[in-house]
Amino acid sequence: MLRVNSAKHASVLREANHCLLVLDKVTKDYVTDGVPVRALHDVSLEVATGQFLALVGRSGCGKSTLLNLAGAMDFPTSGQVLVDGISTTSLSDAGLTQLRRQKVGFIFQSFQLLHTLTVLENVELPLLLAGVADARPSARQRLEWVELADLADRYPHQLSGGQMQRVAIARALVHSPRLVLADEPMGNLDTTTGAVIVELLQRVVREQKVTVLMATHSVEAAALADIVVRMRDGHIEELVQS
Repeated sequence: MLRVNSAKHASVLREANHCLLVLDKVTKDYVTDGVPVRALHDVSLEVATGQFLALVGRSGCGKSTLLNLAGAMDFPTSGQVLVDGISTTSLSDAGLTQLRRQKVGFIFQSFQLLHTLTVLENVELPLLLAGVADARPSARQRLEWVELADLADRYPHQLSGGQMQRVAIARALVHSPRLVLADEPMGNLDTTTGAVIVELLQRVVREQKVTVLMATHSVEAAALADIVVRMRDGHIEELVQS
């Protein structure tokens, strides 16, 4: 379920028992060449567990800023962001690291795989960084889920773009996060391969009961989400239920 504090969006709202992600009157300002630039304007948004949301809008509308705030990679100038009931601005650096490692998975347009590591080593890396002693079985299980177990010993440069993104999805899921943030995950892929990736994200929501928040320019990809969040100039302009 997704809820926005605006009466005109009431038709797409449903009751939910728990909001996994909450943005409460969030404003975000940056300073560029000494000039303040407002990236988000008083945005309020509530997202429940097991929802697939697509953020759409022109470049610079605030999609990536919202993702960064949701993943505790950045912090609001005013307002607050809560992930699973925890305010990101209330945590120490160690607390923020723990929050990201336990509750959030990230998928990027450029894949961000380490090219000196094998596919399997890339997937198990988040668990090793979190101090998990025997990470390999979980990494293999995630590779099997994205149907790439037979490529475990290859290196990223030996894969296609679609295969690299599927490895990145396996890596994002290996620590069983509650929230997955995908920033233009089809941006470096052709249309057919991109459609496969979005369908895989649908499976993440349906089978893993994970909330997915995806930023995209693709109208076709957004149409596969449960809710489309249209953004413009740092505002949420409209919600559309698919």
